[in-house]
Parts: sequence; structure tokens; C-alpha cells
Amino acid sequence: METDNIKPDAFVPEVKKAVKRSANRDNEMQVDGDDNGAAAELLVPTSSGNSGPNRAKRIRSEIRKVSVPPHRYSSLKEHWMKIFTPVVEHMKLQIRFNMKARQVELRIGPETPDISNLQKGADFVKAFLCGFEVDDALALLRLEDLFIETFEIKDVKTLRGDHQSRAIGRLAGKGGRTKFTIENVTKTRIVLADTKIHILGSYQNIQLARRAICNLILGSPPSKVYGNLRSVATRLSERM
Repeated sequence: METDNIKPDAFVPEVKKAVKRSANRDNEMQVDGDDNGAAAELLVPTSSGNSGPNRAKRIRSEIRKVSVPPHRYSSLKEHWMKIFTPVVEHMKLQIRFNMKARQVELRIGPETPDISNLQKGADFVKAFLCGFEVDDALALLRLEDLFIETFEIKDVKTLRGDHQSRAIGRLAGKGGRTKFTIENVTKTRIVLADTKIHILGSYQNIQLARRAICNLILGSPPSKVYGNLRSVATRLSERM
């Protein structure tokens, strides 16, 4: 698809070149834009009392870059405002899409209450780019104990050709019924992206979903996997 048609004004305006300020003001920083369109970096004046390589390294580390797969460009453009709003208004972060590097960049702003929000925001964007719905990915911003686990079919068993296609078919089921059943029983969200499998949920629930998926890849019939899932889910609910 043509990605150059994405208008920059649909995203947060990129950092412009700033006029160099006097070096005798301790709390000022100089921002230089990259001529090639790369991400701008925050530089600390050398004469500042808080200057030094450690300070400059810390400020540069307050940026997260998430690469955008080519097949997710159109979805990112379509759902940009749904991504932009919670990241900026609720997490108080700065976000933009770097069209040259094909990356979503997040940075801590002056109003960011907690530095951990930067990692949460990056995980939220990464979850969407993996294929999860925006509403499902938002749980990563609201809840603490949610994770994403990614693995491939070849990590479980080396399959090729028709054998691999049949394994993917067993995972999805007719009309996606098998995948939906595993999601509902384990309280997770699953994305089947070709040979990659992404699971979003708590640690314990991810392990349940992964065990069921691995059994399907290894050739277990769906009815047997359903039965095992229900028995395990019943035991867990009784413990709770």
C-alpha cells in the first residue's frame, strides 16, 4: 500500500528545530531535529550543573520506539485517534509516527506523572500492532498484571506445507470457534498471525491458553482440549 499518503497533521507534530539557548541556564535543554527525519534527541547543555553523559543518556532513554509492520500501516492510520487519546490524555505521554523510520515514538512529557507510563504506552501500541483490537489493548494501560506472549508454531513442532496449514486450521476452528472457546475459558485474547500466535492476558491464564494451543498443534482433537480446559478452569475457580 502507499504509506506516503499519510498526512503528518494526522499525528502529533514532529519536534521542530529550536533556536539554541544560552548555556548558562540550568533548566533549559536544546532540541535539534535530524535532517533525515529521524527521531529528535534531547541534548543537555554542557555547562549545565546537571550535565554529563549520565544525564544525557537518561534523557535519551526516556523514548520508546515501536516498529510498524507494513501490513499494519492502514490500520494504524484508521485507528490513530483511538491510540492517541488514551496515550496523551490519560498517560500524559508524547507520541508521534515517524514516517521516515516507520516507527511509533513515545516520549515522557513534562506532565507525565510516572516514568512507568512510558513502558505501558509502548506495550499498548505494540499490542495493537500485533493485531489486538484497541479496546483489548487498552487493558494494558488500566491493569498491572497483563502481559503479551508471542511464539510460533515451529517452536512447538516443526511443521511444513499442508501439515502446518492443518495445524493453523485446528487452532482457528470452523468460523473461529476453537479460538473463541479458548479465549472465553482462559479469559485471554488470542491473535493468529500466520505462523505466529500472540496471547494477551495474565500470566496464569496465558499458560492455560498456551497449553491448549500446543496440544492442538501437536494433533489433539478439539473436543479433548475443550474438556481439559474446562476441568482446569473449574479447579481454578474453586481455588479463588
